[in-house]
Amino acid sequence: VQLVESGGGLVQPGGSLRLSCAASGFTFSSYSMSWYRQAPGKEREVVAAITSGGGNTHYANSVKGRFTISRDNAKNTVYLQMNSLKPEDTAVYYCHAPSYPGDYWGQGTQVTVSS
Repeated sequence: VQLVESGGGLVQPGGSLRLSCAASGFTFSSYSMSWYRQAPGKEREVVAAITSGGGNTHYANSVKGRFTISRDNAKNTVYLQMNSLKPEDTAVYYCHAPSYPGDYWGQGTQVTVSS
């Protein structure tokens, strides 16, 4: 199983980034998917989630209206479009799929919002 994130980087406040997570090794279309983030000195927190078919999404209050999660099951990829970025969005962003006995996690991609 692999989850490989990409698309992170340095962006100015108010800017945008699009993160991608390419999945392999499991039946992607059967799994709900999530994006988490972890800022320095803070616990990892869920940012957004999407059901297996893409019909339902959930967002943390802190990103609602600014971030959009989507997926392309034909490409085994989940995306996170991030607009109106703020310095407090600075964190390592992780792709996640719930599984048993252990969840699947990507290696993370750094997002830094700074002028």
